[in-house]
Amino acid sequence: MELMKLNDAQKKSRRGRNIALAVVLFCLVALFYVVTLIKVGNGMVN
Repeated sequence: MELMKLNDAQKKSRRGRNIALAVVLFCLVALFYVVTLIKVGNGMVN
């Protein structure tokens, strides 16, 4: 199996995509956490 060598521009692009994906995933986790807290909190009040 032959591996491709990435040049600097490709490495920088890949790193940028990875960081963007990590930020999106973190925001989704935070959103689900907040929604869960709101739902559980409203259930305790009633």
